[in-house]
Amino acid sequence: MRIGITCYPTYGGSGIVATELGLELARRGHDVHFITYANPIRLDTSVDRIHYHEVEVATYPLFQYPPYTLALASRMAEVAERYALDILHVHYAIPHSISAYLARAVLASRGIAIPIATTLHGTDITLVGTDRSYHLITKFAIEQSDGITAVSRNLSDRMKEVFGIEKPVRVIYNSVNLEQYTIRPHRNPEPLLVHVSNFRPVKRIHDCVRVLAALRKHMPARLKMVGDGPDRGSAERLAQELGVAKYVEFPGKCSSIARTIAEADLLLLPSELESFGLVALEAMASGVPVVATNVGGIPEVITHGEDGFLCEVGDVEAMAERAREILTDAPLRERFVRSGRHTAETRFSTQTIIPQYEAFYEELVRGGAHR
Repeated sequence: MRIGITCYPTYGGSGIVATELGLELARRGHDVHFITYANPIRLDTSVDRIHYHEVEVATYPLFQYPPYTLALASRMAEVAERYALDILHVHYAIPHSISAYLARAVLASRGIAIPIATTLHGTDITLVGTDRSYHLITKFAIEQSDGITAVSRNLSDRMKEVFGIEKPVRVIYNSVNLEQYTIRPHRNPEPLLVHVSNFRPVKRIHDCVRVLAALRKHMPARLKMVGDGPDRGSAERLAQELGVAKYVEFPGKCSSIARTIAEADLLLLPSELESFGLVALEAMASGVPVVATNVGGIPEVITHGEDGFLCEVGDVEAMAERAREILTDAPLRERFVRSGRHTAETRFSTQTIIPQYEAFYEELVRGGAHR
């Protein structure tokens, strides 16, 4: 099958998921064409059957804002026609679904029919989609897609609640290639906690610093904050105020997340909202226990007390206590290590998830779309 994929090529979860999906599809013999404004950060274009098509946006004095949506639609149509694509799969509704809708209309005028699959990832519904400026167009884009997938049941329910759309949604969870994640055989002399995100307010990165400060009242520990974003500066200041700055590292963005997570003894995920929590799954695949918040789609990934611990949003003391339990109770930690890896293997491996996308594509291409 010849598949066109459009995503945000940055460090956000939707771009990572789309890139990993494309790479796995290529390994399974499909021709995958990425159509974006920059090469996705995890995309290895040397992989056989992977193709990259850059979207160039012309700037003119007339345009206060570059018309990326139109440039993307034009490039989608061009690539789809030139390479006889079977399907366009867009990740994150706005503006990608609208661009795909326009590209489909352009192709239809040239006698070419191509279905659109839209995958919803979270903030395209819970943040952008709820904004008054984008609500109507997001609803329209979803309704005009030939097929819709969501990365969790929680997100699917949220989409229907926000937009009142009764159109069928296929829940296809995110996945991990287990060959890229291995369990490290030894622990750090001083326990290392890690957090990975884009440091936006919804990630509540300050809670990670507070958890470390609370934990260090009982035992030694360090914290590595991987990523970057608007809350980095205030988090660094908070570490100074709490007297733990020398135990907190801010290495910035990291391209080798698998290796970074594998070095840790525990992952902290204190988000206010997560539609899935991909980094939690990556940690579980690496045998790294997780302390996360009981929100969004996280409970669909982590079973409290079996794969890790779930706490209420903002309950720093509870998260610190749960972290202490994991780091000091060897049998508990080993149980979480085994269970987390088992969950990744049995429910979220690429061997389990990628065939679901293949079946979904085939259904849409055969005309089983719900328009």
